Amino acid sequence: MRRYDLRHLHESFDARMMEIMEKEAEVDEVIIFLFEIGDFSGVQRSADLMREKGYFLLNSLKFNEVDWTIVVKK
Repeated sequence: MRRYDLRHLHESFDARMMEIMEKEAEVDEVIIFLFEIGDFSGVQRSADLMREKGYFLLNSLKFNEVDWTIVVKK
């Protein structure tokens, strides 16, 4: 299990999140992503991306007032 903090990317975290899943994550590995939510569109966008690529979204929760965490299994 590894944790990636993507908050510094603000709303542009999608490409890096997918790069991690495709190139760095091992099969059956659980990855935790932390990102800034802004207007909440990133939450739905991240869930849709995981589903489209065939990854398993295990959890999605608000971390604090401006950050969101998703847990994904490759």
